[in-house]
Amino acid sequence: MRPSRHHARRTRSLFAVLLTTLVSLAALLTTAPAAQADTTICEQFGSTTIQGRYVVQNNRWGTNDPQCITATDSGFRITQADGSVPTNGAPKSYPSLYNGCHYTNCSPGTNLPARLSTIAGAPTSISYSYVNNAVYDAAYDIWLDPTPRTDGVNRTEIMIWFNKVGSVQPVGSQVGTATVAGRQWQVWSGNNGSNDVLSFVAPSAMTSWTFDVMDFARQAVSRGLAQNTWYLTSVQAGFEPWQAGAGLAVTSFSSTVDTGGGNPGDPGTPGGSTACKVTYATNVWQGGFTADVTVTNTGSTPLNGWSLAFTLPAGQQITGNWNAGLSASSGTLTASNVAHNAQVAPGGQTSFGFQGAYAGTFAKPAGFSLNGTACTTA
Repeated sequence: MRPSRHHARRTRSLFAVLLTTLVSLAALLTTAPAAQADTTICEQFGSTTIQGRYVVQNNRWGTNDPQCITATDSGFRITQADGSVPTNGAPKSYPSLYNGCHYTNCSPGTNLPARLSTIAGAPTSISYSYVNNAVYDAAYDIWLDPTPRTDGVNRTEIMIWFNKVGSVQPVGSQVGTATVAGRQWQVWSGNNGSNDVLSFVAPSAMTSWTFDVMDFARQAVSRGLAQNTWYLTSVQAGFEPWQAGAGLAVTSFSSTVDTGGGNPGDPGTPGGSTACKVTYATNVWQGGFTADVTVTNTGSTPLNGWSLAFTLPAGQQITGNWNAGLSASSGTLTASNVAHNAQVAPGGQTSFGFQGAYAGTFAKPAGFSLNGTACTTA
C-alpha cells in the first residue's frame, strides 16, 4: 500500500528532525573537549598535564593561605592568591609549568635529566601576562645537578627574571651585568641555604621571548656553579608572588631539548670534547692592571675558532685589549679569536690580553670556559 502524501510528509519531517538532532549531537561531542580543557587546581602541590607534554603545578610551599590556578591548553593563570608574606624573605609559592622532573613528577615523554655535554641545544619560548595589584616576579627556572636526580633540590638554580613588581630582589647580591643571548641583564649570585642561585634580571619588563636555555647553562659553568658533566633536570616558567597575584598568567610555553651532541671543533657548541688550560698573568698597580691570558688546547682535537667565557670581579672595567674580540668591558664577557689566532692545534697555545681599571681589592676571575667547556687554571 502506497502511503498518503500526509504520511510521506510526516516521515520526511521525522527524518529531518532526527538528522538535525544527530548533527547537533556530533557538534556537541566535537566541542566538548575544548570546554573541558581548563582544569582548576587548589591542592597545595596539585598538578596536571597539558598538551600531553608539560606539567602544570600549583606549588604553594611558603604560605597556608589559599591559592588556586587554572591550567589551560597553552599555559595557566592564577585564579586565587590570598594573603601575603614579607618581601624581604621567600615568596609564597611558585605556580609554574615545566619540562623535566620535579620531586619525582616527570613530564610525559621528557628526555630530562640530560647531561649538559650531550645537549646540542634547548630552545624554549614563553609568554607572560601581568597584573599591577600584586608583588611578584615572573621567573624562568633552570635546574642543574651533578647527578641525574629526579627528586629533591638540585645543586644550582638559574633564574631568569622577566619582570618584577614591588621591592623584591633575587637571592644574594648583584655581582655585575652581562649580555646573554643578545640581551643585557643584571646578574645576582647567592645561596638560599639549600642550593646556589644565579639570577639574571631584565632591566625592564619582558612579556615574551624565545631563547636557548644552554646560553644560561654556559653562564653557570663559566662562573664555577656547574660543570659540563652535570645534568639539566628541568626547565620551569611561572611566578613567585609575595602579595596577591590573581590574574597572573603564562599564556604560552614550549620547551625542547636536543641531546644529539655537538661537533667537538665547533666553537660555542655545548658538549664539545674541548679540553683546556688557562694561565692568567697580571701586572697590578693602584687602580689599574693588565692581564695576559694564555689558552692551551689540552685536548686531542684541533680548535677551529674559539670563545673563552669568564667573569671579571665586581669593580673591574676593561679599557683596552689585544689579540681577541671582547663581548663586553665588565661583568660576564666572552673573548673570541681574531683571524690570525683562530686555529689551535692539540697541545698548542694562543694568547690575548687587556688593560683595565679597578676599584677596591683586586681579584682574578674565578673560572674560565672554552667553547662551553670548563678549563683548568694554572
